[in-house]
Amino acid sequence: MPPRKPDYEQLRSALDAQLVALDEPPFDGPASALPDACVVAVMAAYDKGLKPEREAGRFAVRHLLDRLVEKAPGRTVEVRVPPYAAVQCVEGPRHTRGTPPNVIETDPRTWLQLAVGHITWSEAMAKGAVLASGARADLSDYLPV
Repeated sequence: MPPRKPDYEQLRSALDAQLVALDEPPFDGPASALPDACVVAVMAAYDKGLKPEREAGRFAVRHLLDRLVEKAPGRTVEVRVPPYAAVQCVEGPRHTRGTPPNVIETDPRTWLQLAVGHITWSEAMAKGAVLASGARADLSDYLPV
């Protein structure tokens, strides 16, 4: 399944709201740079000890989950980042009913840190920041995205 195309107007609005919360000027770059700019702004909010704006956080998480799906297509592992999104990725036996046998769940901040390479899979697991069950529930080969 190809990644979803973001609604650039909604994304720009969410990003600008996050930038205002950070006391920064609105985004003035090209639409193609919006998703990555949103990730940077949300990470900046976390780094400043702020709770990111909900929509900006959702877009940032979704963007990086979509990049994971591009890098590791398949339906063997379900990656959950509540309350924002969940995706299936990694090639292998396909799950069709009930709870998948390979599930990874983490919070938005940890997901963003993993996806951009600020922490490693083993560091996140050691801190207990990631819950992973199943023989294939290891994203270390696919991170950072």
